[in-house]
This record gives sequence, structure tokens and C-alpha cells, in this order.
Amino acid sequence: MAAWDLCVTVEELGPEAPPFKVSVTSDLHIGGVILRIVEKTQIKKNWSDHALWWEQKEQWLLRPSWTLEKYEIHADARLSLTSQHKPLRLDLPNGTTLRVQACFSRPVFQTVMGVCHLLNIRHPEELSFLRPVEEKKKKEKEAEKDVVHDLTALKVMSGSSQTLSNGMPVHFADSPQTEAVYKLLSVSLPAPPPETITRMLRPSGLMDKAQVHNRWLDSSRSLLQQGVKAEDKLLLRFKYYCFHDLDPKYDAVRLTQLYEQARWAILLEEVDCTEEEMMLFAALQYHIGKVSLSEPQPTTSCPAMDDLDSALKCLEVKMESEKTRRLTLKGYKQFWFTFKNTSISYYKSREETLKEPIQQMNLKGCEVAPDVSVAAQKYCIRLLIPEAEGMNEVYLRCENELQYSRWMAACRLASKGKTLADCSFSSEVENIQSFLAMQQSTPGANNAQTDEIINTHSLVSRRYQKKYKAKQLTPRILEAYQNVSQLPLTQALVKFLQIWQALPDFGVSYFVVRFKGCRKDEVLGVTNNRLIRINLSTGDVAKTWRYNTMRQWNVNWDIKQMAIEFNGNVNIAFSCVTATCKIVHEYIGGYIFMATRSREQTEGLNHELFFKLTGGHEAL
Repeated sequence: MAAWDLCVTVEELGPEAPPFKVSVTSDLHIGGVILRIVEKTQIKKNWSDHALWWEQKEQWLLRPSWTLEKYEIHADARLSLTSQHKPLRLDLPNGTTLRVQACFSRPVFQTVMGVCHLLNIRHPEELSFLRPVEEKKKKEKEAEKDVVHDLTALKVMSGSSQTLSNGMPVHFADSPQTEAVYKLLSVSLPAPPPETITRMLRPSGLMDKAQVHNRWLDSSRSLLQQGVKAEDKLLLRFKYYCFHDLDPKYDAVRLTQLYEQARWAILLEEVDCTEEEMMLFAALQYHIGKVSLSEPQPTTSCPAMDDLDSALKCLEVKMESEKTRRLTLKGYKQFWFTFKNTSISYYKSREETLKEPIQQMNLKGCEVAPDVSVAAQKYCIRLLIPEAEGMNEVYLRCENELQYSRWMAACRLASKGKTLADCSFSSEVENIQSFLAMQQSTPGANNAQTDEIINTHSLVSRRYQKKYKAKQLTPRILEAYQNVSQLPLTQALVKFLQIWQALPDFGVSYFVVRFKGCRKDEVLGVTNNRLIRINLSTGDVAKTWRYNTMRQWNVNWDIKQMAIEFNGNVNIAFSCVTATCKIVHEYIGGYIFMATRSREQTEGLNHELFFKLTGGHEAL
């Protein structure tokens, strides 16, 4: 077989160094090519982390036994011998910037797993890399303020990492510097100054919220394939809003970073909340900040942490019929409601209950969300009930706090397909009532606290910074603080996350799309269990489709269009405007993958299943 010259640049020699010419034949394997290049460089070092990168095709040549002919490499190919692991700067949710050694040759999904293993973050499948928003060049003085903590020398053994008695991984105990970094990651930082909140980008509408999600990296391709270079900066964020097996005993870093991401979502108004909820969020932030500055508390398991939803779990009971109200197009209209098994029935009056109901709604598989304002005496339950063509949105308005607590517990219970017959109903009512009590003001309770200095504008979003002066916010935050001041740090973090999860817009990732046959752009909301069709102009929900009614979905990569088929011969198709179809496809497949996880699962993640559900044609 005839010999020919192959040009290969070597990273170690610098960007200006001319490429080496290596005489090869087409049957020479990749390992042999690397050996010849290394011999030519005459540099004695460990080359085991190096591999060949094919510049024109943006492809790693990671199979050393494959020949040049099998890879279809010819004399015009430009190859580079480069290290597979390179330094990468990562911005975490709490604003800490780390410099770590990251794998640039494996799919991003596996790279994130490696980074999370280093940082002691369990369930890395919930996180991913996000490109930062392009910023204007900072002045030299501003650039110097960006503190970067270098962890490139930190080594962790493969497999499960050992931890010390205080929960710190052994590899962080190598030096006082790395111990300090671990504390930065696992303990909540003080509230940011108001000017920081003001300076940061804040979404002004659905279009802005949709723009965020076009910056996610492709989980099935490597960093280098996506144009990421050594020393580039990426954001490490929770991408999928379903947090599996969260336990403070093992998840100090994970819990803190999740709280920080939730806090910034509230402060930057990425998710809407009422004024009362904002004051409660502010009080919890204030309390968490105070407790975090004191001596670190031992991380112990919290009964409410089997799952974040467990504190709001549904308990079973046989309920008496009660009077409540239902939202119609004309507003609230009063009916007589009964609750039996997993269904709600309603009648014109109590006397009509022996007849057929006006309507019976089975709540199995429905979405249940609170719509409450204690100050306004508003106690509503928002239900999204599955139907053949989507979801039916129903609001129930209760007359008082006790009625709301009982019906809210019953609705959550029925949504999971459980019957109403459990003796622990009273404790569930108490849980919901204690949640409501946090939003109640305590007259006179804040008098002793008014001398405390609170940086109130650091605890609320920009909307309330403009609406109220600091002296107006202080007493309101301190009122809410009285209800949470006795909570230990872990429970305060958990409570913040629970309230965040209970917000109606929690966990919705937005994409601007064009549905097939429509002339106007609309918004597609993707959550952990459903897709939502939203009017771009008004924000009104037009349709909802649940994943458990989905039969199949596919992407036509040529015309960049997604098609989804649901039960009942319901078909939808759309093209993506603000993001690629691959990102939306990965979101849907990713959430379906998250649903396959079980609490008993002790083995590693099923990588093959993840790539099968999210990778599309590029994963093949």
C-alpha cells in the first residue's frame, strides 16, 4: 500500500508551531499514528490523556485500533494531537467560579457527571452546562474582582468518594484552601447587594424567558465539538426540575446550590409569586443568612426530605361533602361538592346529591397547585385535569383555611390515584395549615425586632424594590420572619424549596415555536410531566398534554420539525424558533428518563437509555 504524508499539529508545541508531517499508509491504526508523532516530538512525558482531533469534521478519533482507512482520513485531513482533559471555568448557582479539569472528548452528559463527582453532587443527570450571556468587555479593575478557585489539581478516585464525619469528601481535605472552597459550595452565601440584583439580566416576558434555553449545550456531543475551548466559562445549572432522593446528610453541596438557583429565580423574577410569598421568601433568606453565618450545623437526615414533595404529600381520608366554588367563564359560581375515591362531583345544591351530578371529575393524574393569599382570605386550588385533547383547567375556591387544608390534601392524594381512607389525614391538615401560618402576620410580634438591620432590597425582587422603601419592607419581612425564626438551617432550606416548588409557574422551560398550520409564533412550556401550549402575547394557556398520554415523538431533522402523537389520535407538530429542535427533543426525552429512576436504584445511571431518549440521530 502506497505511503503518503499526514499533517498533524501538536498542542504542546504551541499554536504557532508548524505541523508535523508523518509518513503513513491507509492501513495504519490511530494508535500507530500517535506513536509516530510522539517519537517525532522527542518530548518525554505521559501522553496517555492525548488523542487525535479531526478539525474539518469536528470529530475525536478515540478508537486506537481503527485504521485511517476506516475513519476515511486522507492526505488533506488536518489533525491535532491534543489533551482530552482541559481546564474549564465553571460558574455555580451561588456565584462561585471554579477552575476544574474537564473532559473535552466525551459527551457533555459524561463530562457533567465527572464534574459533579468531583464536587460531591449526587444525581448529576439533573444538571447540565449553559453558555453564559455574552457580556461587554469588563474593565481591568472589574475583571480582577472575579475570584476563581482553582481545583485543577484536585484528584478523586473513580467510584464512590469517601467522606469525613462532617460530610466533606476526603479529596477536599487535602489543604486548607480546598476545605475553604468546599465550605463556599456547601454553605449559603450572604444576600447579594441590591445593585447586583439590579445589574443582572431580568426576563421581561415569555420571549426573554425562552431565550435562556437556547444556550444549553448538547448532552450527546463533546465540549470541543460545540466550540468550547480551554479556559472558557460555562454555567453549571440544574436543568431538569425533578430532584430525586434529596438528602441533607449526603447532599450538602447539592441542596445549597439548588437553594441558590431557586433564590435567584425569585430575585430575578424568572418565576412569578405573590407579594405575600415574596415576603416569606425574603424572611427565609434572611433567616438562612443568619444561621449560615453561625457555627456550621451537623447535617442530619430530615424526615421531610425523603422527597421534596413529601412535606406536601397526600394523606388519605374519607371526607364529608363540603361547600366550595368552581371557576366558570362568568366567574366563581357556588355548587355543592362531594369527594369520593379519586373523583370530585358537584351539584346545584345539597338536596341534588341523590341525583346525577352536573359533572364528575376524576383527579387521577391531575396537576394540583395552590392559589392562596392569606391576607386577602383567598384559598383556591388550581386543578389541571387530563382530557382526551389536553388538560382542563379548573379552580376550586374554598371558604376558609380549614376547608382549604382538607380539600387540598384530598386533591393531592387523588392526583396520585389513592383512595380517601388513611388515618393520617389530621397530620396532613396540620402540615398545610403550618404552611399557611407562615404567610400570616403576627400583630405586635415584630416590635422587638425592629431594631435589627435588614438589607431588605437584597431580599426582594426588583419589582418590590421599586414599589416599597426599605422602611416599609422591614416590618413586613420581620413579621414573616417570626414564623420561620426557629427553623434549623436544613429545614429552612427545604421550606424555601417547597414554597418555590408550589408556585404555579415552577419548573416550566419556555420555547418559542411555530405550530404546523399556524401563522403566529406561540410558546411551548416543557415541564417534568407535561407540555403546555401558551399564547405568546397574553400568556394564556391554550392546551396541555401530559407525557403519560404520549405514544411517540420524533424529529424530522431535514425540515427541523418535531411531531408528537398522543392517545386519542391527537397529533401535534411544530418547528422551533428560539432554540434548536435538538434542545426541545432533549428536554422531553430527559424528563422521561428522569421518570425511570427509582429510589432503590443503587447502580450507576443507564447512559445508553439517556442517549437513546435524548440523542436523536446524532447519538447513533
